Amino acid sequence: MSTSGTSPISVIASTPPASTQLANSSNATLGPNAFLTLLTTELQNQDPTSPTDATESVTQLAQFSALQYQQQLADSFSAFQSNFGVLQAASLVGKQATVEVSGANGTSSTTTGTISSIDVQNGTPYFTMTGSNGQTIENTQGQPLLYSLSQIVGIGAGSGTTTTGSTPSGGTTGGN
Repeated sequence: MSTSGTSPISVIASTPPASTQLANSSNATLGPNAFLTLLTTELQNQDPTSPTDATESVTQLAQFSALQYQQQLADSFSAFQSNFGVLQAASLVGKQATVEVSGANGTSSTTTGTISSIDVQNGTPYFTMTGSNGQTIENTQGQPLLYSLSQIVGIGAGSGTTTTGSTPSGGTTGGN
């Protein structure tokens, strides 16, 4: 027994809410064009005897603008982080570094060399090192090994010098 304009509870209970349907769609991100399309469709299909409150539309537009600004801010911060990582890595060129390398069987070892170049891949800096013989450290195929900044376990003065300790401030020890 159903009346016109109502749905049985079984239909309501089995239909996921619109927000869930939207989040599960293949294109889950909505851009400015999609928002304007939704707003236009909403205005075209509103009941003329009961129009939508104008403040509601303005509120939605303001919320969308704030969300768009927040996304731009997040993108800008991500670019800043990437640039900062590259600058940080570039400041290490010429320094002696010890890196931790994981082996295929789960063991790890350390390799020491002088950082010789920086290679940026997808915004992430990697570096190559030269060994004590002055040759670039390579893999078994003869390609230069790329190390990430997170693999560094120690940094020295470089140019073939070896440090045996460090000061608590991270500076170098030496005379006046």
